[in-house]
Amino acid sequence: MQKQKVIVISGQTATGKSNLAVEIAKKINGEIISADSRQVYKGLDIGSGKITKKEMQGIPHYLIDVENPKNKFTVTLYKKLAEEKISEIIARGKIPIICGGTGFYIDAITKGIIFPEVPPNDKLRKILNKNTAEELFNILKKNDSKRAKDIKEKNEQNNKVRLIRAIEIAKAIGKVPKVKEKKSKYKFIKIGLFLPTPILKQKVEKRVNRMFKDGLLKEIKNLKNKGIGNKRLAEFGFEYNNPTEETVIIETIKYAKRQMTWFKRDKDIVWFDASINNLDKKVLNVVNKAIK
Repeated sequence: MQKQKVIVISGQTATGKSNLAVEIAKKINGEIISADSRQVYKGLDIGSGKITKKEMQGIPHYLIDVENPKNKFTVTLYKKLAEEKISEIIARGKIPIICGGTGFYIDAITKGIIFPEVPPNDKLRKILNKNTAEELFNILKKNDSKRAKDIKEKNEQNNKVRLIRAIEIAKAIGKVPKVKEKKSKYKFIKIGLFLPTPILKQKVEKRVNRMFKDGLLKEIKNLKNKGIGNKRLAEFGFEYNNPTEETVIIETIKYAKRQMTWFKRDKDIVWFDASINNLDKKVLNVVNKAIK
């Protein structure tokens, strides 16, 4: 039997992944599953660049606004829910399209990664959160040097959330086991979007300027009024941690570079310059050939 096809649209931030996914979905009878680690949270709309109802153009979207920002949403839970949605979409005779820039989420689905079941340790997290990223990285090296090396190779050594979770697992089960991968029953057609650095910078500047005009600071205030503290806001990224336009622009460009470092490891991705003319038609051509 031929494997069921699933489209994946990933790549750098500010490249128009969401808009492209909608255009492709309209042409191939698809439905979209978000792969964004912040868009799963309610209330993180402007800072996360969440697609609006109008922009969805009637295409069903899933795994957006599914969790209270006070709670932690794990990659294990994401994998479970995303796989359920893939099955439901296929059962309706439609084609699933996974769209987003969180490489960890996408790998969890496309590579069938099985994660160790270690529940959150709030007491330990509170203690670890007082450390800097550098201090956390050194703690992880002492507890699990292999995991620390893996995080460094992925340029994630400044990601406190990732470091704390790795330490949490290492302390619970001795060390982080080698991540297991299970062969998927689906065939993934992977599309990646990137932008040349000068164009990326222009796009990011325009996007950040719009974020502030649309009310990013008000969004942060609303989150605080709902009991979301500064430490939790910082976990959501630089857009929510005492932002200024200048700092958000600088950090967004750095983030886009980290995304490319992550996604470049996957040799199955077909890359497209998001600034080219007729991008949707060229991507659709690749998709149509793959799903025949």
